[in-house]
Amino acid sequence: MNDSFADVASRMWHAIGADDADWPAARLTTTGPRSVLPAAFDVTGLATGAVAVATVAADQFLAARRQSGPRAVTIDSRESCAAFASERLFAPIGWTRPPLWDPIAGNYRAADAWIRLHTNYASHRAAVERVLGAHDRETVQAAVAGLRAEELETAIVDAGGCAAVMHNRGQWLASAPGMATADAPPTTVVERPSPGTGMPNAVGHLPFDGVRVLDLTRVIAGPVCTKFLAGYGADVLRIDPPGFDEVPSLLPETTLGKRTAALDLTAPSDRSTFEELLAGADVLVSGLRADALKRLGYDDEALAAVNPGLIIASLDAYGWDGPWRNRRGFDSLVQMSCGIANDGATATGEAEPIPLPVQALDHATGWLLGAAVARALTRRLTHSMTARIRGSLIGTANLLYSLTPPDDHLAVATPTDFTLTETTTHWGPAQRVPLPGRIDGIPARWSQQAGPLGRHPAVWATP
Repeated sequence: MNDSFADVASRMWHAIGADDADWPAARLTTTGPRSVLPAAFDVTGLATGAVAVATVAADQFLAARRQSGPRAVTIDSRESCAAFASERLFAPIGWTRPPLWDPIAGNYRAADAWIRLHTNYASHRAAVERVLGAHDRETVQAAVAGLRAEELETAIVDAGGCAAVMHNRGQWLASAPGMATADAPPTTVVERPSPGTGMPNAVGHLPFDGVRVLDLTRVIAGPVCTKFLAGYGADVLRIDPPGFDEVPSLLPETTLGKRTAALDLTAPSDRSTFEELLAGADVLVSGLRADALKRLGYDDEALAAVNPGLIIASLDAYGWDGPWRNRRGFDSLVQMSCGIANDGATATGEAEPIPLPVQALDHATGWLLGAAVARALTRRLTHSMTARIRGSLIGTANLLYSLTPPDDHLAVATPTDFTLTETTTHWGPAQRVPLPGRIDGIPARWSQQAGPLGRHPAVWATP
């Protein structure tokens, strides 16, 4: 493989709980430039490595199911970076997609520091409006300017909203949540014995054909994981509460390949349906806050009681330890909290926060979670083990900090000619980024077009 990506890909392989004995360096080829996206960090390496380990893990599961040798895998750095910008590059044809950001979301200068407000969900915007008494960008800026950033962050979070003060790396690591997650990896995998092996033979052409994935994820990171699984054949069923209002601009990307259903997990009849789905699932992927499923009565023990062989994969923003484990968070907020936005400003000589050029923490976490799920499926098949997988955006940020960027990481120009492919959606035709990475002879495809939430029955499509 391209030696310039060898180290980062190998490190990510270890990050999903795999070891050197299973790392297929000789069968993995990487192509494309070492620097694609200009950034203060090695975003190109992060994107290429994350796509590589997920694609390799999918190939290994297919080889185990077929009891055959693995295939050649090719990863291109430009294609990987395009995938990390997929929600921005998505291009409707003849129709209009809502804006990616709410009008008052963004960075503001408070009295003593920068703060970012995240208002893409109506409830989060309402919290900001209640705290500040302001309703548009101009009045929000005026209100923020007279307040101390830390006090404003606390007030907004306490009101049910989302905000993050910009810290430098040292400040973050000296804070209680920073100290608790300083060594957090992007994923952790804990195995336990599983009854039987499950799916001894491939039922179709793609690696995950016949695999049932229950999807409880939102926004970007979790949906990236389940979109990857769907692209290689999994039957992915996304579940949301009735009437849940996801960020509408994301749905044309994040629902691709999936069926979507609505269940109220506080209602007995819907809980019964959910447990029937759990009993027939191979994988549960959750992007809810750390204790959300536990509060609904579905902690790990309860889930295992319903389905002892279930692979459980969860992700959150600020990690699984410390005072912020249940804190609402998003990629752009974690970048502010942990030092990334500050280091971007320092590297470029700017006076304001400079985030990564893409939502790289979200995308990388999604791909790494998908890789860990694929690896767990292989282990369940070959060793009768199932797994509890946890990922976090802050763990992926730690990984990014550990990568040494190439010399030209800030000098490259952002590409304007990424390859897009024609697609159809519920809303109309469009162009989108294709799934990056290639397994020799195994073309990825999505069986469901993107569309609204709650449009399918809550049943499995596969027999």
